[in-house]
Amino acid sequence: MPDPSRLQPSAEAPPDDATAVNALRSAVMRLSRRLKHQRVDESLSPTEMSVLGTLAQCGSATPGELARKEHVQPPSMTRIVALLEAKGLVGLEPHPEDRRQKVVSQTERAEAMLEESRRKRNAWLAELVGKLSEEEWDALRAAAPVLEKLAHL
Repeated sequence: MPDPSRLQPSAEAPPDDATAVNALRSAVMRLSRRLKHQRVDESLSPTEMSVLGTLAQCGSATPGELARKEHVQPPSMTRIVALLEAKGLVGLEPHPEDRRQKVVSQTERAEAMLEESRRKRNAWLAELVGKLSEEEWDALRAAAPVLEKLAHL
């Protein structure tokens, strides 16, 4: 297991580790930006899409729970949920145990839009992967679970 302090730029850090961390950060950010442009509905912000993705992955949640998962302040999440509700992409129901709260759920329209978005992004990424050598694709396939783990640490 690499020592995180070794990966920080310093006089003692092995240059290869710091360079690799920098290259990984840069590549992941660039690929993420390019994937974000492969959207089905241009009227939704990346944040709105992220909230819909969280609902798809985690299920219904209160605005407070969504704010924690999305790392935004609760008032910001309240505004995002209101925008998504106005667009018919989420519904609000009373919380089963605390009537002061609401539970946010995605609608069938949101599910269909997310599925189409996944399809489009997967097709775009598959096209790029098709330009890799077999060895590069093998390495990327092997790295996918590690990248997934990093995304959730």
